[in-house]
Amino acid sequence: LLSIFRFLIKGGLAGAAVYVAYDQGLLGSGTEGAEALKKAQETLPPAIQEWTDYLGWEVRAAQLPSTPKIDFSLSASWNKGVHTVMSALSVAPTRACEYTVEGWKYVKDLVK
Repeated sequence: LLSIFRFLIKGGLAGAAVYVAYDQGLLGSGTEGAEALKKAQETLPPAIQEWTDYLGWEVRAAQLPSTPKIDFSLSASWNKGVHTVMSALSVAPTRACEYTVEGWKYVKDLVK
């Protein structure tokens, strides 16, 4: 009974996490994700300050790390991957021949 209860709790938390990610636009297109990141960068520092004031913690601005600047282009990464795969496929027959010749030489040397 306890394992079923744990499974239901974990499933509920996972479902809630997926719902929140979908609701905030993180599972949508790249522009929706970028907008969600901007929204989080604008919202988090005041929220952290509000909670630290509420809990009575003294947090100086120098103690909080700055938000990382993410400069990631999905299309550039995709294009680089396509170029890499096509380059590997274009030289594959030549490399296969070279490796076959090297393999035959190795086998001949072993037989001697």
